[in-house]
Amino acid sequence: MPSLPDFRLEKHFSRWEFAARYHLTASDAQTLSLAELLALADDDGRERWESLHLGYTETWGLPALREAVAATYDHVAAEDVLCFAGAEEALYLAMTTLLEPGDHVVVVTPNYQAAETVPLALCEVSGVALREDDGWALDVDAVEAALRPNTRMVSVNFPNNPTGAVPDPATWARLVALCDERGVLLFSDEVYRGLESGPALPQAADLSPTALSLNVMSKAYGLPGLRIGWIACRDRALLARLEGAKHYTSICNSAPSEVLALIALRAGDRILARNRRIIDDNLPVFDAFFARFPELFEWAPPQGGCVAYPRYLGADGVEAMCADLVAEEGVLLLPASVYRSDLTPTPEDRFRIGVGRVGPGEGLDRWADWLERRG
Repeated sequence: MPSLPDFRLEKHFSRWEFAARYHLTASDAQTLSLAELLALADDDGRERWESLHLGYTETWGLPALREAVAATYDHVAAEDVLCFAGAEEALYLAMTTLLEPGDHVVVVTPNYQAAETVPLALCEVSGVALREDDGWALDVDAVEAALRPNTRMVSVNFPNNPTGAVPDPATWARLVALCDERGVLLFSDEVYRGLESGPALPQAADLSPTALSLNVMSKAYGLPGLRIGWIACRDRALLARLEGAKHYTSICNSAPSEVLALIALRAGDRILARNRRIIDDNLPVFDAFFARFPELFEWAPPQGGCVAYPRYLGADGVEAMCADLVAEEGVLLLPASVYRSDLTPTPEDRFRIGVGRVGPGEGLDRWADWLERRG
């Protein structure tokens, strides 16, 4: 097992996620209760739930679940899907299974920390930063310049966490084509797909026969308690290697979670539409909050997903603002230090905010009152 540094985000959350009263940095959409989810079940899903036996499940995942996952793609079959206990297990096993010490990886920043720290523990890694001054645009020329003869993988995340950025379709297609032309695996974290403000990008596994598309029930579907994720990849030999690696971690998924995930995916269009409505209802509330303090914040809504990355202009700095706010008012944000990269410079004056939960107004009011008291 590679030696890894502290996971800054999870360490911060272990202290504050359930202690803070107002969780304004949530990365997932508003969850459903069990009763609400079961109310969406079709007859087959309801029967599976009511007759469920709590034995071991198949390592690859429940066959019906894999079929439901494949139905969310255009060119992926059930046999091209491997289920995991959440997205983190999938990411970790993909990196540790597919990368070797002589390999090289290109990682786009800012990112979910494991996307760079896991490969950094295994091989050489280069970073390519999204262009902050251009709406967090993806620079494919910079990615191409970073490629080496031994580059094994390019790792990206769109819609991006924490920026909410989504590349334009032509840029995205160019990146996929570049990886195919160079024989490089594209590892595409797509956990926020379905929450775009405009049309969704084609999924990497649909565009390339070797790309790996990572997804999960946690983010866009708002069901992190299920701990069900997957990788879709049309290279079945590669997928079989990951299935073998899974024997050393979770072995198989939770049987109740698989059935509940199946129910959710079959009702996926309704769940995603609900979550987009929540975001659409929330954005004017966030717009109004930030408009009250133009001297303190630069704000832009996410292009996709349910997180954004505003800039803080206060003299105390974003780290102090976030620390004091949660300690004094119980309002939780994620400061820029959580998204620090060892690969590229990253902004030091930003913070992550979540826009996918119902009822952010009370937390924003507490924050506003606190800012006004401080003058």
